[in-house]
Amino acid sequence: MYFIIKMAVGLVAGFAITLILLKFLPGENILMGHDRGRKFAQGSEVNIGKPTGVGFYFTLVFLILSAILCFFINPVTSGKGFFESGNVVTGLGLGLFCIFAEMVTGWLDDRSKKPWDEYIKGALDVVISLIAAFFCLHFFGTRVYIAITGAYIDIHPVLFYILCVILFIVSINATNATDGIDGLSGTLSILAVFTTFLMGFMAESLFDRNSIILTIVFIATLLAYLMFNFNPSKMLMGDAGSRSLGLFIAFFLVYCRVPFLYFIVGLPFLCDGGISILKITVGRLTKKKIILFKNIITPLHDELRKNRKFSVKRVWLVLVLAAGMIDFLYVFVSTLLRVSGTV
Repeated sequence: MYFIIKMAVGLVAGFAITLILLKFLPGENILMGHDRGRKFAQGSEVNIGKPTGVGFYFTLVFLILSAILCFFINPVTSGKGFFESGNVVTGLGLGLFCIFAEMVTGWLDDRSKKPWDEYIKGALDVVISLIAAFFCLHFFGTRVYIAITGAYIDIHPVLFYILCVILFIVSINATNATDGIDGLSGTLSILAVFTTFLMGFMAESLFDRNSIILTIVFIATLLAYLMFNFNPSKMLMGDAGSRSLGLFIAFFLVYCRVPFLYFIVGLPFLCDGGISILKITVGRLTKKKIILFKNIITPLHDELRKNRKFSVKRVWLVLVLAAGMIDFLYVFVSTLLRVSGTV
């Protein structure tokens, strides 16, 4: 009963506090930047002048409320020393701090008069990812769950660390690149985290109640933000939101011990924003001698907007429905195999 009350508090408080903050944007002139437009983004001119970086508000609400409910109100402890290997609670707290750091770097870029150099932002992503991956390795261990097969596997620590760093960097940048259509990044993030929670729940021996709290608070705060971000949007999450969302999605996958699930829940981000990053990276490394996807505008949502003549709402609907179907099919097949005893 007590835990149900905690869940209700997380849901109501997360939504209500975020809604109030975004409604009034306290300290807007000091804390917020305003959208400058994106040179190569289709239809970005309509966003010029809108408050950007409001991810600062909903990320803070999510982190603070999660910390209170997970660590200070009847906390779930591991019975280990604070920095002892395997202390999942400490790992969670330090992981949330890394998400806060990622949010701060994005927020500082959002409010700066000139956009930060991409290499500076990339370097910061790498540093934070290296630190977050170390925390995951030390506190969570290397055992992961493959839901579709029902198998638990132990990964070599060095390989686990490298894969975590790659996962974090890819997720941060793919989620950021997807944030170009009203409501898209926020909705896809909700689907990704909820599906991760369901798959993590199947890994009973590796699951804890803090996952439930994180999922509820995350969804509540993002739903409040989406009330202001659905087309036509009134405000934008900016890098403060998109980069911290990307890191949290990846971190939550590792926390729930299902990191390989990113190939499912992260597929929409990879198909939309990921191909843009790949195209730019390969082009720069080869000095434009190799240009991938020559006939496709990237991110994919810009291709749908410009060449396919989709409206913003139609782009959102198509990509969200595709993501929802992929997630649903994976959950359904995994559950069916588990119930039937095949795995």
